[in-house]
Parts: sequence; structure tokens; C-alpha cells
Amino acid sequence: MRVLVWLILCLIWGSTWFFIKIGLADLPPITFSAARFGLAVLILAPLIKLFKFAMPKTGAEWRLMALTGFLQFSLNYSAVFWSEQYISSGLAALLQAMITVFGLLLAWIFLPSEKITRGKIIGVLIGIVGVAVIFIDQLRVENWMAFAGCVAIVLGAYAAAQASILVKAKASGLHPASMVFSQMICGLPAIIIYALVREGNPLNLNWSWTAILCVIYLTIFGTITAFWLYYWLLSKIESTKAMMISLVTPLLAVVIGAVFLGETLPPQTFVGGLLILGSIGMIVIRRKKLEPQIHADELR
Repeated sequence: MRVLVWLILCLIWGSTWFFIKIGLADLPPITFSAARFGLAVLILAPLIKLFKFAMPKTGAEWRLMALTGFLQFSLNYSAVFWSEQYISSGLAALLQAMITVFGLLLAWIFLPSEKITRGKIIGVLIGIVGVAVIFIDQLRVENWMAFAGCVAIVLGAYAAAQASILVKAKASGLHPASMVFSQMICGLPAIIIYALVREGNPLNLNWSWTAILCVIYLTIFGTITAFWLYYWLLSKIESTKAMMISLVTPLLAVVIGAVFLGETLPPQTFVGGLLILGSIGMIVIRRKKLEPQIHADELR
């Protein structure tokens, strides 16, 4: 079951790049993001009430949801949507894959049971190299706005990794649907305010049927379904294994773009794909007994 959910998440998040790219042709990035998460809140609210999922009750739980909601939704997704105006999707995918690097380090700090091992370090580095190989012809920064976009993506990757680690460490008693809903209602106001100030009245935008369909897909599958499954999976496996998904999604995004958008499949995709799959094999399906642990004193 865990493997199936992991694979489903790879497929869903691999496809979201496709819908983001199409939707950005009609909608400005932050309004696009706000529409996605706003619709998700409207859908989740009656579901939580119908199935009586427990919501956060204590001040500590709400503070955790507010912090992780800001990191995951306000910061991370806004950075991705905004940055893709100035940098290539390939460069964005590579920098977003830094989630695994941040996740590995943060897990060592916040999750004592998840040790850093040589196998994990090598596996993550091989995966990053695999993504870089696939997008080698896109890895360039042409101006200061592109550089700012790169910085934003890296900050967003850190934010996403930190949110996941905090959820795993401190929110084990909450239902995944309640977590997603709570995080979004805490993180959404900042996105809405920024969108209104910088991008204007959303009613004046080009809400084409294509844009609407992209928002609906990203809401139902890329947000509600994906995060519901992701938080369930995060409670069952090591955080590093869960965050390795961010290395697979760029590969799937390239393949989906080639199939549905007629984009040219880079010739180096096969080599990069093998490296990514090798990294997944080292971390996700590895044998623990073969992994020498790196102790804290070795890292200092």
C-alpha cells in the first residue's frame, strides 16, 4: 500500500508542472495559486464536517498548522509559481529537488530516529545529479530576476522540507485532511493579500476554460488528493523516503510534456532517469542493515 501511494504521488505531482505551465498562460502566478488553494478549502470544509475529522484543538496545534501552512503554501508554492516567470521549468525542477537535501539535514535535527547515513547522502546526491543531467541545457541564469527566481525556489524548497519535518515530528495525532485544511486556511490569507495588491482584481483576469480546468485539476488532485496521501505516507515511512518524490516528479514532468505538449524529449533524459531511479533504489528500497550510520560527531 505504501509503495502504491508513493507511486501515485509521483504521478500526480509529476503532472502538476504540466497544468501549472498551461494555466500561467492565462492567469498571473499568485492569483493562480490562491484560486487553487481557495477552492481546496471550500471543498475540504464540508468533507471534514461530514466525516467528523478532528481539527486542531490546542493553541500549540494551531501554531504548528499556522507555521507549516505558511511554509508549505504561502512561501513554497508562491515561490514556485512566481519564479517560473523568470527561469526555465528545468531549472525550477532542479532547485525544487533541493527539498531532499534540506529534508535529509532537517530530519537529523528534528527526528532523532532518522539518522543520516552514507547511503542516504550518496543516494540524494545521485538523484540531484540525475535531475541536473536531464535539464543540463536549461541550467542558466540570464539576468537578476532569474537569479531572484532561483533564490526564491531554493527558499521554497527549504520551506517545504521544514514543513514536512515539523508535521512528522509534531502532528502525528491529526488527520491528514484536517492538516491540509488547517494549513491552507492559515497560509491562504498572505497569498490572497499579495495577489490583490500585486496582480489586481481577480474578476478582471482571463478566466478561460483552460485556466479553470487547470485550477480544478490542481485543486482536486495536486492539492487535496496529493497532500492527503502525502501526510498519510509521511506518518508511515521515513521523511527522506517520502521527500524523494521531488526527484522523480521532474522526470515525469519531462515525459508528460513530451507526450501532451509535443515538447522535445532531451536526449540525456535516459541517463538522468537511470541516475534518479538508482537514487530511489538506494534510499526508498534499500536494506537498512547495509547502511552505516553517520553519527553526530562525524558531522560536526
